[in-house]
Amino acid sequence: MLVQRLLLGLLGGLALWLSFPGHDVWWLALVGCAALALATAGAPWWAGGLAGLLLGLAWFTPMFAWAGTYAGTAPWLAMSIASACYPAALGTVLALLQRGGAVRPVVGAAAWVLMEWARSVTPFGGFPWARLGFSQADSPMLGAVSLVAVPGLGFLVALAGALVAVGAQWLLHPARVGRLRAFGALLVAAVLVLAPTLVPRPTQGEPVTVAAIQGDLPAGFSRTLSAEPGTMLQRYTDRTQDLAERVARGETASPDLVLWPEGATDLDPLHPQRGRTATARIMQAVDAIGAPVVLGGISRQGGAPAPSNMVFGYLPGQGLADVYAKIYLAPFGEVMPMRGLMRHLSPWVDRITDLAPGREPGVMSLPLAGGGQVVLGLAICFEVLFDPAMRDLVSGGAELLVVPTSNAWFGDGDQAAQHIAVSRVRAVEYARSVVHISNVGVSGLISPDGTVHDRTQLYTGATLQATLPLRTDQTLALRTGPWVVPAAALIVLSGALWAARPSARQALHPRRARPATDTPRP
Repeated sequence: MLVQRLLLGLLGGLALWLSFPGHDVWWLALVGCAALALATAGAPWWAGGLAGLLLGLAWFTPMFAWAGTYAGTAPWLAMSIASACYPAALGTVLALLQRGGAVRPVVGAAAWVLMEWARSVTPFGGFPWARLGFSQADSPMLGAVSLVAVPGLGFLVALAGALVAVGAQWLLHPARVGRLRAFGALLVAAVLVLAPTLVPRPTQGEPVTVAAIQGDLPAGFSRTLSAEPGTMLQRYTDRTQDLAERVARGETASPDLVLWPEGATDLDPLHPQRGRTATARIMQAVDAIGAPVVLGGISRQGGAPAPSNMVFGYLPGQGLADVYAKIYLAPFGEVMPMRGLMRHLSPWVDRITDLAPGREPGVMSLPLAGGGQVVLGLAICFEVLFDPAMRDLVSGGAELLVVPTSNAWFGDGDQAAQHIAVSRVRAVEYARSVVHISNVGVSGLISPDGTVHDRTQLYTGATLQATLPLRTDQTLALRTGPWVVPAAALIVLSGALWAARPSARQALHPRRARPATDTPRP
């Protein structure tokens, strides 16, 4: 029996990996959740933990292969093993909650929510990549995210998967009632999958013409082997001036707003000496296009002891109007925990400078070239993964979400495709247009229904342009999102207390219940 449980965990992890972009078989997320539910039902706690660990290893090891592009094999495997510890803990909890042998769909789905929350906040601030909800960008379930937010969508995915597991259990029941109950469980799962298609996805709003520039890397340039400082900035100023010339010739519409990605300037525009040169080059492009330009770069803000990952907003004829410093820094990418220990895993450790976090959410208001104002919500790179970061932007008045990123760390793997899928889910969650703009791709202009316009390929230069709606209406997800995790914790606690009652144990072990004539044991 243990072998079957471990095999279910292994196959469930592979199913979860295949459900994400790169493979895009979204319904396999349900299969992965069903596999773990079956593997842990009636299992000893340690067997449930082993099944969960195998699921995590089979899921995250191929999922995070891109993490070893420059860092090497040891950090990639360490990251995968550490991440797999969370499904291992989930498997242990599910085994305890389902020790009677019956799959418990609601309490099991709530346990998934708690596991994903734990991954989002621990360790070192968390790394919420590959959450269940982020696998559903092309799923009919996606509409539900505007009602219950990303944690709630994950709950629904796990619940539907657990109901599939219930159906599988009852199909093996010898009596006719088993087939009827199996049909009922599968029917409810089908309703959970299909009903969200009825949820409206509004796309109306004040139109704004947006241009976003993907510069790509020059020959011989990589994320860790920089060309001469100013090389990347030159690529963006050149492309912006090319766009301005095409506008002047009437070949394309004049943009209201232009966006460059994270790290578009490799010269610090706030540097006490060299900042003037960087600013002059940026302003030459800004004045040529005649529209606000928003761009990313690393800066010490005129002399701070540690640099920050920043976004700068420039206005034609005026100069720098506003800045944002990234708050949610990526561990092992922008800050290096346990630096002494990590040196034994990768020679790249000391090439990473600890950045200083910002303090204020990235809400930036700028005048548009065509008149009026736009309130941008800025989420630099992995910040789009963090629920509090995105809630702060929308509650702060953001009408258009912007995700400037680089992705150059991760080579040709699936990371960039997985990243833009997160932005698609966020677009539907908050009914906001999203500009997902990368140095190397994949970039795209996303409307509030999750549709990607002008999607790019990896390692190509491109100028994207589209008209997107600005929106201010708030979805229900903004209010329900913060309550999903506490509600899940209450469900799991209640389920654990119920399962611990003697009467509940007898109900869960009907064949083990003793007749009334039995002599009580001492």
